[in-house]
Amino acid sequence: MSRPKNVSRLVRAPKTAELIADQLRSQIVRGVLKEGDALPTEVELVKQFGVSRPTLREAFRILESESLIVVRRGSRGGVLVCSPETSVAARHFGLLLQMSGTTLADVYEARKVFEPAAAEMLARRATRDDVADLKAAAAALTVLVEEGTAGADFAEWSAATFRFHDLIMERAGNKTLMLVGAVLRDVVTRHMTRVMRSVTDQAEIEKQFKRTVRTFTKFATLVEDGAADEARTLWAAHMDRAGRSMLWGDLGKKTVVDLFV
Repeated sequence: MSRPKNVSRLVRAPKTAELIADQLRSQIVRGVLKEGDALPTEVELVKQFGVSRPTLREAFRILESESLIVVRRGSRGGVLVCSPETSVAARHFGLLLQMSGTTLADVYEARKVFEPAAAEMLARRATRDDVADLKAAAAALTVLVEEGTAGADFAEWSAATFRFHDLIMERAGNKTLMLVGAVLRDVVTRHMTRVMRSVTDQAEIEKQFKRTVRTFTKFATLVEDGAADEARTLWAAHMDRAGRSMLWGDLGKKTVVDLFV
């Protein structure tokens, strides 16, 4: 089969700045350059790569956009290596979800797959500190319910609830699951806030609060006992139940973009 005559036009050769950014990025992700390290001066890097200052600064802009470096200008300026925050990935991932028209039901369906899996892994691998932190997070929710402030200060309740979810994802021992949970957190938090604002049945809200506390407390006990299968089953049931309350009516059909407008 003959190759199209214009195939060379379809493949864009990387710009010099991109190649420089690739080299520096490789050193950062491999740990050759660590967080807090200062890169050589512009004069040294220009000489090292054999490029102009504008080309080097374009490479810096690429790495800055990825939150891999921070450029400090002025007489005491310089370029420092930094570690990208999860919020950066969350922002980009959130935009992708919005632009693809992803529904809230779609997002929650994914969570119902990976959170129970993380719950099982956590129960198999949990340390004493993990168990203690889970119990403390459940206890914080218990206090809010017993004092009757959960409904009045939903922001505090929401933060405490998501702390428990975060612990499951963070302590499961799988970095990929941890990051997936983190990047979806903003979407889920915004949705949960909207749902609770739209519920007017205070008795039903209090009932859900108490059920959540019982579930979290029982889950912490299962993790302490190393009951992995039971922990997964309990958390899957909790996710199903929570999903029914969070996606009632037409809420599940709404797209992620609806939360950001």
